[in-house]
Amino acid sequence: MAPVNRTCHARSLVLIHQRINYTNHNKKDSKLIEQGIMNSPLLSPNRRSFLRTLSLGTALFTVPGAFAEELIRTPKQTEGPFYPDHLPLDTDNDLVIVNDSLNPAVGEITHLSGRILDSRGEPIRNALVEIWQVDNNGVYLHSKDTHATRDKNFQGFGRFMTGSSGEYYFRTIKPVLYPGRTRHIHYAIKMKGQEKWTTQCYVKGEPQNEKDGIYKSIKDSKARDSVTIDFAPVSSSRIGELAAKFDIVMGFTPEA
Repeated sequence: MAPVNRTCHARSLVLIHQRINYTNHNKKDSKLIEQGIMNSPLLSPNRRSFLRTLSLGTALFTVPGAFAEELIRTPKQTEGPFYPDHLPLDTDNDLVIVNDSLNPAVGEITHLSGRILDSRGEPIRNALVEIWQVDNNGVYLHSKDTHATRDKNFQGFGRFMTGSSGEYYFRTIKPVLYPGRTRHIHYAIKMKGQEKWTTQCYVKGEPQNEKDGIYKSIKDSKARDSVTIDFAPVSSSRIGELAAKFDIVMGFTPEA
């Protein structure tokens, strides 16, 4: 992996945090997300163009009710035993850097985004999206996961509050295998007046998927496909970054 200019990296993260972290509660949500990523000093002009296209492409599908008849409800899955039992002081949407550290986590950096939609395909605002996953050593942010040394530069857990477009964004790493499980990322969606809702997303093309009991418990092929996503290379990235998109369709429509 090519070396990263850490000074520029830190400056870019401040901007990303200012633009993204819990500020997207109005009609400029998509624009703020786009600007927060686009203005990073680490981004080449080609990569800015790629991510702008990605953001604008997402915006095309935020029309309320668009293609609702084709929506597949995201299957609910177990929370698992390793939801963090001690939350980190830093719980923002950048899991690659902890607080103001200059040392990034080890792993394939992934820009993970998507939308939270209701059963009609309309975006859900003010949904708190939480993700947690193992680090590059296969270790969770949990006191009982001691089978290997945890990467202290990986945050392991993050949060993002959706705005009017229903969009969320995390910077994390591509999930790795660990004993007994295929590659996956845990999600929890929390909304006022609703019970916490959990699921998991998986890496498309991973051979271990078909050996994973939790993955195989999703019997409907379309539902299984809905949680199996591409982690595609960002072609213009100089450090091997990936982009992944996971839309979550809830099985209800929130009350107004």
